[in-house]
Amino acid sequence: MSELIEKSLVELATLIKERGASPVEVMDAYLERVSNLNPALRAIVTLNPRAREEAQEAEKALAAGHKPGPLFGVPITIKDTIDTAGMRTAAGSRILKRNVPTQDAPAVTRLKAAGAIILGKTNTSEMAVAYDADNPVFGRTNNPHDLTRSPGGSSGGEAAAIAACLSAGGLGSDLAGSVRIPAHFCGIVGLKPTTDLVPNAGQWPRAVGPLGLGATVGPLARRVADAQLLFEVLHWRRRLGSRSFVEPSSFLASYAQRLRGQQFFWYTDDGFTPVSDSTKAAVAAVVKVLEANGMRGENVRPPGIEHSPRLWYEMFSHAVGQQLGELYAGREAEAGPALQAFFRAHEQQPTPTLETFTKSWAERDEWRGALLQTLERAPLIVAPVGSCAAPAHDARKVAVSGQEISLFQSFVYARAFNVFGLPAVSVPAHRTAAGLPIGVQIVGRPCAEHEILAAAALVETALGGWRKPAGFS
Repeated sequence: MSELIEKSLVELATLIKERGASPVEVMDAYLERVSNLNPALRAIVTLNPRAREEAQEAEKALAAGHKPGPLFGVPITIKDTIDTAGMRTAAGSRILKRNVPTQDAPAVTRLKAAGAIILGKTNTSEMAVAYDADNPVFGRTNNPHDLTRSPGGSSGGEAAAIAACLSAGGLGSDLAGSVRIPAHFCGIVGLKPTTDLVPNAGQWPRAVGPLGLGATVGPLARRVADAQLLFEVLHWRRRLGSRSFVEPSSFLASYAQRLRGQQFFWYTDDGFTPVSDSTKAAVAAVVKVLEANGMRGENVRPPGIEHSPRLWYEMFSHAVGQQLGELYAGREAEAGPALQAFFRAHEQQPTPTLETFTKSWAERDEWRGALLQTLERAPLIVAPVGSCAAPAHDARKVAVSGQEISLFQSFVYARAFNVFGLPAVSVPAHRTAAGLPIGVQIVGRPCAEHEILAAAALVETALGGWRKPAGFS
């Protein structure tokens, strides 16, 4: 059984399709793994009670000659802020702890249509507001590389489950780095697609109004090819079956060839936040890999990056506070400590006028235009995900290069590309002296996910990518 849970998502899908393993065998292997290890991790908060039954149904369909979809029979998990029909979606909130949606989020519908079986829901910070996976309903998720440390957030349960082989892959959401930061902390791959390329409906908080400019859902997986396959399913605009899937590794290799001779920019200083020496070493390692594969790197801070921290606050922070304030109206006492702190900070901020918001939006568009012109010359940007590796649980500040900064500030590098709506992938690139993973962002042009994933695959091949966490064999 253990060899099944360590296989990549792509390998599992192929094995099931070729009858090398049955959907029930695969599901049983994962259910046993969850039973054994989830009590220590607390990554999965709701199991699908029909998971094994659905695997049996898939097995019967295959025996009857059903043509399997690209994810047929593969167990995956879904962040608990994303709606799943008939399965609790609590978003870590007391006011939603009995919420059972009647419809799947559109992204979940696409995964199911491709044959995936939902194994369960994964932990998150309450309403996705913090860089951890701790809430008053389910408690805290631990990082599988060090149980005393955070798995990141807000898709931390998802990243922890995938890194420790409790799930083959899954779905998170990202308005402030919430896919890429947990991937970075847990040593896996996390893709934030171009804004609006994957359907955004059916998540908490709702990605409407200003939030629709920066929020997206995206895949997490142990391997780049797995993230590529999940992305292919998620971004389909045509009916399933109207196109065939190309084997992800060969597909990414063809895109990697197109990158040869291209220029890319890299930076480790956004003019706002310092990064650790280990983070600098991780970026340097990625630069070296890309250059060894025929690309030309230049240390350049792209235009607008230094303005992105302020623009993120001006465009998104008040919108989140307003939406959650309305949702919790009259029930504020039921919010957990992190959300209470968020509400207090929100109340202290001046309410933006329509004029100030539209000015921020216009400024964002001007800098985005300059950034897009830069990407015409250099189609990739290599940058830190954030300042440091996974901090201890409950850390609100971290020491970086002799400075003490807030945990929120330390991840302005991730939030920058929510501001500008660009695709970005976090790929494992280095380890700290204590053995904690460090991911690096590769950012690209709008709708150029295949390019950044191809570059990430080169990094994964050269540097090793995901490693099973010690103590979770």
